[in-house]
Amino acid sequence: MSLMGVDIGSSRCKAVVFGDGGQVLAEGVAGYTPEFPGGSMVEMDADVLWQAVASAIRCAAEEVEGDRVAAIGLSSHGETFVPTNERGEAIGAAIMNADNRATAESEWWEKSVGRKRIFEITGLIVHPMYPMAKIRWLQAHEPELFASTARFLSVSDYVLARLGMEPRIAYPLASRYMAFDVRKLRWSEELLEAGGLSADRLPEPAPAGTLAGRLSRTAAAELGLSEGTAMVVGGHDQPCGAVGMGAIAPGMVVDSMGTYECLTAVGSEPSLGETALRASLNSYCHVVPGQYVTIAYFPSGIMVRWFCETFCASEVEARGEGVHDYLEGKAPPGPTGLCVVPHLIGSANPHFDPRATGVIVGLTQTTDRYRIYKGIVEGLACELGIIAEMLSEAVGEIEEIRCTGGGARSRLGLRLRAARTGKGMQTLESPEAVCLGAALLAGVSVGTYGSLGEAVGSAVKVRETTAPDREMAAAYERQVAQYRSLYPALAAVREA
Repeated sequence: MSLMGVDIGSSRCKAVVFGDGGQVLAEGVAGYTPEFPGGSMVEMDADVLWQAVASAIRCAAEEVEGDRVAAIGLSSHGETFVPTNERGEAIGAAIMNADNRATAESEWWEKSVGRKRIFEITGLIVHPMYPMAKIRWLQAHEPELFASTARFLSVSDYVLARLGMEPRIAYPLASRYMAFDVRKLRWSEELLEAGGLSADRLPEPAPAGTLAGRLSRTAAAELGLSEGTAMVVGGHDQPCGAVGMGAIAPGMVVDSMGTYECLTAVGSEPSLGETALRASLNSYCHVVPGQYVTIAYFPSGIMVRWFCETFCASEVEARGEGVHDYLEGKAPPGPTGLCVVPHLIGSANPHFDPRATGVIVGLTQTTDRYRIYKGIVEGLACELGIIAEMLSEAVGEIEEIRCTGGGARSRLGLRLRAARTGKGMQTLESPEAVCLGAALLAGVSVGTYGSLGEAVGSAVKVRETTAPDREMAAAYERQVAQYRSLYPALAAVREA
């Protein structure tokens, strides 16, 4: 029998079936597009989201018809939530994580409760992305919808409800509400009272890996699976991806290189001190029992995609994913002398400044697109180095970093990151870290593996390690120093 991991992202759902050794047996993908009803609102028809999840699962199940799927682990992006009635049916659109309607409410939270106090309880920095800010917005602007909502469910809980199961939320996803006490592992009475919300209007928290239920005949038929297939509470995508890369013990760090590049460090305690607060880190529950993750991130892949689509459209069409190897082959040797800041959609840690923009400094009449491309990859390595330093100050020394995502396909990018951080960059055999992590949690839940350690030992395999190059690091010292000085030097520009 096989295991399935489902990753419900903000623009697509992916379902992957794995053998017990971590080998990919089948996959299904279904996309969806958020709606923008006005201002800074971002929503999704909840039924569209559900249909995409069901479609992805069906497609993957069809490919392994003769190999029964024993269990499914659900992972999803955080912050998005669905207002539902007592039967778990959506009574309004899903409000997406990218929605920023609750700016005023977020400011109210910070002034009313305090940035530091909220961080001490939840491990989060106050931000309008979190459900508690948006739920307060609904109270003020859509009181009828607020009053009619029985529960505000995260995406994965909503899927469980659609399958007729109790909508239980994994601790890591509950942590993304800005109302969960990460030490006591329950909804914070203090924060719920401040927000005028009772705990029974939120999903019931449960440890990741908890068996949520088994598919009825009707639900199984809709998904193309066998009656009785186990559904397992997975968790937030970042910690699920950490498990899929083998990061289950303190001291391990993973780098997920997507639209944002996210460093996730594992620890036995949350990092809730002044150092973490100053760096605006997030520190919350891991999907591994008794462990925590601390994350820091910045815009990354979006800068590369913008460049390729804007300046290399024909090459992208002709070469597909191989376009990066092509551009790197054309790039000049050695440092470009460019400082490229990747804040196309604002900055993340530590400033979280929406006014920050992408910047290219050092252009001359001899600068061509290949030099700019390499300058972007250098800039991403510089930004990662800053983020890694902040993270290590909060959680301790980083030894090696395991990598996944589109950026991990760039050999130049890995070499530059290794040189900049002084850490080995490990790539893995399976590129499906999030789905694999969710599947491994499901496998432990139904007894395929005796423990999460056994699951990781069987399914997670390191493919290659890119060691730090000291000569390369020395060659970039001047450019790194320039990069460090650039963001603060542009403060007046941002203010204007």
